[in-house]
Amino acid sequence: MTVSNVINDRPHVRPATRERVLEAMARLDYRVNVAARNLRKGRTGTIGLAVPEVNSAYYGRLAAALVAAAARHGLRVSIEQTGARREDELAALTLSRNRLYDGLILATVGMGPADAGLLRVDHPVVILGERIFGGPVDHVAMPNVEASAAATRHLVERGCRRVAILCGELRDEVDVSGLRHSGYRQALQAAGLAAGPELVQCLPSLTMDAGARRVRAMVADGLDFDGLFCVTDTVATGALRGLADAGVRVPGQVRVIGFDNVDTSAFLVPSLSTVDPDHDLMAERAVALLAARIGRTGPPAEQVEFVSGYSLVIRESTA
Repeated sequence: MTVSNVINDRPHVRPATRERVLEAMARLDYRVNVAARNLRKGRTGTIGLAVPEVNSAYYGRLAAALVAAAARHGLRVSIEQTGARREDELAALTLSRNRLYDGLILATVGMGPADAGLLRVDHPVVILGERIFGGPVDHVAMPNVEASAAATRHLVERGCRRVAILCGELRDEVDVSGLRHSGYRQALQAAGLAAGPELVQCLPSLTMDAGARRVRAMVADGLDFDGLFCVTDTVATGALRGLADAGVRVPGQVRVIGFDNVDTSAFLVPSLSTVDPDHDLMAERAVALLAARIGRTGPPAEQVEFVSGYSLVIRESTA
């Protein structure tokens, strides 16, 4: 039992005892037969995490929070990239059991509400993101509309009267750009300010390069704006570069706010004001929901729709 407690890293083992057991294991070249143990349990202790891209600051931050949350539940995480493609999201969903995952956390971008029926698989799934509300699985999302309205309202309260937005292509479907654009418009309308079409700048991709290029073009074209809401911190980082290239002072001439509160935002010059969607809370809730489904032996519980809170992190770019 003592050896089992050490192997499973249980907290009540005395340090001296733990050290003696580990020394004996090393001396005897003892290895745990994980495959045999998992076969006996009927579980692998591993969950899958499928995200659009692994080199994104946002998804990197979220993945780190999910790995930490999974560890607290005694689970490991295997990460795969879907490229935001519907077919790859479906592949991650349908092949999870073959890849020996006990369950899957899937960040959906390509799949939409019409794909809800495809979520009826024989293993636990939790959806992250803005897509597929009302589906047959648990769903963790963030308050995109409310948080974006708060970010835009902050710019107005700081004296901005011509607030532009950098977002992705606006389509007739639920996605990050559509929801955050809706919050932006609500805040401007509530303040009695114009939200003219020239202020809505849709980018071909939500990247630093696209943000920088578009802001340089906005300045070169003489677009009048004194506030800028970027739907991600990645876009906002590019926008700050583009404004600097164009000789526009931030926050002296244009105030800028982003969304996501990725780690690098605090180290930009100027540091970036942003929306913090509470990644740690989202991660903990997603893993807790999945772990409960994995361990459930009775009839299935009702699906859960969880929306996180948010806070504004005010830094130099809107000072």
